[in-house]
Amino acid sequence: MQDQKSTIKPKKKNFNVLSFFSGAMGLDIGLHKAGFETLLTCEIDKASRQTILANNPEIGLIGDIRFYTTEEILEYAGLKSKEEVDLIVGGPPCQAFSSAGKRMGLADDRGNVFLKFIEVIENINPKFAVIENVRGLLSAAYDIDLKPEEEEFLPFELKELKGATMFYVYNRLRAAGYQLSFNLYNSANYGTPQVRERVIIICSRVNEKVPYLKPTHAQNGDFGLPEWNTLKRAIGNLNGSNTEFIKFPEKRLKYYRMLKAGQNWRDLSEEIQKEALGKSYHLGGGKTGFFRRLDWDKPSPTLVTHPAMPATDLGHPEEDRPLSVQEYKRIQEFPDSWEIKGSIVNKYKQIGNAVPVSVGEAIGRLILELEKGKVSENLPNFKYSRYLKTADQEFIQDFLSRSRKLIEEKEVNQLSLFS
Repeated sequence: MQDQKSTIKPKKKNFNVLSFFSGAMGLDIGLHKAGFETLLTCEIDKASRQTILANNPEIGLIGDIRFYTTEEILEYAGLKSKEEVDLIVGGPPCQAFSSAGKRMGLADDRGNVFLKFIEVIENINPKFAVIENVRGLLSAAYDIDLKPEEEEFLPFELKELKGATMFYVYNRLRAAGYQLSFNLYNSANYGTPQVRERVIIICSRVNEKVPYLKPTHAQNGDFGLPEWNTLKRAIGNLNGSNTEFIKFPEKRLKYYRMLKAGQNWRDLSEEIQKEALGKSYHLGGGKTGFFRRLDWDKPSPTLVTHPAMPATDLGHPEEDRPLSVQEYKRIQEFPDSWEIKGSIVNKYKQIGNAVPVSVGEAIGRLILELEKGKVSENLPNFKYSRYLKTADQEFIQDFLSRSRKLIEEKEVNQLSLFS
């Protein structure tokens, strides 16, 4: 793995950015549109590193974040040791907190990288920092050992509570001198033609208050905003004959040919449903991802890292195939000219893991407003996501309420031992 130092000389009008877990750079493209300049990227995935250099041959690039000192990071960014960093951004590997799989959280090596990222923020002390992750972060317990000095961030007896990891992160960042907000944001509210919900933490050490990201769209055009963007608007003019895609197996195409745009397995007859799904027919849950053709007139569902997995199919509305790499790029709002390197599976994975460009731009706009001292009010009663208790104040209140209940129960149990 070969690293390289930045040769970019940022324009004075642009804010500098150090980008970690950069992937295909969707977040960075959005920030650039808002007026930021990424000086450093950090990525261990081989195909993603090739993508970064193909599009930014002069950018600083390092590998595993765990193996670099603060001084080395700044050196690779082309910055002097005392030169101020405007913004650090990153989406640490989310699999450790994902609702799918074992959910080992911080006990997973990928979760430990999350803590290293926070340490980098503490040591470099940028004006602003942004952390992006999956919804599972909000319900993850803190499943590694706490050092005695860390109990100020999370009392030991609360480690096993759902949400303990976020509570720890929140308190640790505040102890580092940051005011912050976090919420679960739906990218469709920011112009992305995709329903995709991710936790975003926005930190500032120069403001007393950090508002939520300002929506630019609303599902039904509420609040005087435009309605959500649709799949047709994003990919309707792409020619399928010039796209790159994985094929569905012929035995599954048989059922796709029975479906129209916006339909899935539920639109088949009961007899055909049982034949198509096999053993999966008897599983619980909605199973809406089976044999799913997307709807032209709605945003895409969340792009996954492989569009042809049976339970999370992303079938083209009309053609007998999954979404193509080029369509993935459009939905995540990458420029058509942006090169994605690696195998076709690698390409899907890089794009599927990216932060949508419009979300990156919304983050950039908010930070520029904060830098100018403009702190706008949040839209009252705006529905940022489909879930409850995912905004910072509601989350903290709920966590503290559950904490008190847990402590009270433990005290009662301890007393019962002596009764």
